[in-house]
Amino acid sequence: AFFAHCPGLKVVVPRGPIQAKGLLLSCIRDQNPCIFFEPKILYRMAAEEVPVGDYTLPLSQAEIVRKGEGMTLIGWGTVVHVLLEVAQMAEEQLGVSCEVIDLQTIMPYDAATLQESVKKTGKAMIVHEAPLTSGFGAELAARIQEECFLHLEAPIQRVCGWDTPFPYIYEPFYLPDKWRCFDAVKKLAENW
Repeated sequence: AFFAHCPGLKVVVPRGPIQAKGLLLSCIRDQNPCIFFEPKILYRMAAEEVPVGDYTLPLSQAEIVRKGEGMTLIGWGTVVHVLLEVAQMAEEQLGVSCEVIDLQTIMPYDAATLQESVKKTGKAMIVHEAPLTSGFGAELAARIQEECFLHLEAPIQRVCGWDTPFPYIYEPFYLPDKWRCFDAVKKLAENW
């Protein structure tokens, strides 16, 4: 959220090696300043075959990585992998079909894709690694609330890092995991 507050700056966060290459080449060729965040875990989990040729992925365009009808799960970076796992769990255990959206570009973000999905599903959950308070998920939740209010069937859920400093050794306890996300999905599915 810190860099998203700088007008004119594009903020990009890939979820994997294929997106990293395409988005990085787009950033290099863009006429505007870009900040490209590479989640360090990508270096250890790189198991994708990255095309050798030159290709770009469009900036400011979200990608629907899993289609669904029951609720919309929104994330970026490494949490997208968590959301895909949660969507699978929700389908198997709750019978809920979740649409998973990778935002890819934090600023300027693709509001149209988010709104279209939330209007279709009626429910939204936003997940990110930053603290809950003043995290970028709050901006997304506010925008969804403004644009999709009459379509929402439940309050927007946010699953984020905790509002506390932490030593890196405790990072697994700080970051949103599949169990915290799945609890929020169950809350959305069962209570409303």
